[in-house]
Amino acid sequence: MKIADIDLGERPLLLAPMEDVTDPSFRYMCKRFGADMVYTEFISSDGLIRDAAKSLKKLEIDPAERPVGIQIYGHLVEPMVEAALRAEAAGPDLIDINFGCPVKKIAGRGAGSGMMRDVPLMVEMTRRIVEAVKLPVTVKTRLGWDDESKNIEEIALRLQDVGIAALTIHGRTRAQMYRGEADWTLIGRVKNNPAIRIPIIGNGDIDSGPRAAAMFDRYGVDGVMIGRATYGRPWIFREVKHYLLTGEVLPQPSVAERVAIAKEHLRKSLEIKGNHVGILEMRRHLTNYFKGLPDFKSTRMKLVTSLDPGELFATLDLIGERWGDCDLTAAVPPPLSHDI
Repeated sequence: MKIADIDLGERPLLLAPMEDVTDPSFRYMCKRFGADMVYTEFISSDGLIRDAAKSLKKLEIDPAERPVGIQIYGHLVEPMVEAALRAEAAGPDLIDINFGCPVKKIAGRGAGSGMMRDVPLMVEMTRRIVEAVKLPVTVKTRLGWDDESKNIEEIALRLQDVGIAALTIHGRTRAQMYRGEADWTLIGRVKNNPAIRIPIIGNGDIDSGPRAAAMFDRYGVDGVMIGRATYGRPWIFREVKHYLLTGEVLPQPSVAERVAIAKEHLRKSLEIKGNHVGILEMRRHLTNYFKGLPDFKSTRMKLVTSLDPGELFATLDLIGERWGDCDLTAAVPPPLSHDI
């Protein structure tokens, strides 16, 4: 699959942009385990054009992440065009527009998936951004606002006509949020429309090699994007690639390997963000690495309260020593929750 001149190979796996999750250190880890493309957390157009520190920080890219896309969102055309130009100046490989976020404070004011209620504005905004920047522009969106307005087939054609280089479709409506099962049938209909010439990437409920393979085979998508199943599990890209290549389901990493991965991730976070911020932003990741360990509450508290790097590394070593014999290596991971 190619997005413009970016060659991602056959059946590529992409890391979904996720707020408070896909920071540089996590993107680095997912890339190390085989993600073919990664994206920043989404960035507010208003924040970028006002030079908000948090928004500007999200523009930072590690060379090891490439190819990497910067995702922006907003509800007004002019600020989105200016934000796209600022994002382009940060040196990503592409610009991605978020027309899919279902969160009320975003969608309720017309940004994210709220844009699906005003398709002409969505198309005009996209056209202006495509014309303004030199990088490829891609879009991530949903099936529609609700069950009565699943308009993704129309949207895909209109966005293609104004020049986007690829389209990612999450198989839920905005009304569904993250509930229920993702519906890939409409994604498949978009992909198999003879008028569609751009890559179509499917997103929603991909949490294993068998499920990814089924979506590739059944619906013919060009790529698969993985989101919530990466929480505490950046190695999922290794699992899926192995299954796509061999048909074999890999066992989950042992406690010892999880400790090594967590330590590498922590070191990268400290390197990029410094001790204080690096530790605070690692907390959400560290505990996810060890879900399922028995009698873990007090150790978990150390992981989410300590501000000392040495203490955190010692705690991780302790996890390896104390729980090293625990079996977390079952071949099939627990079902993906839809309640996030």
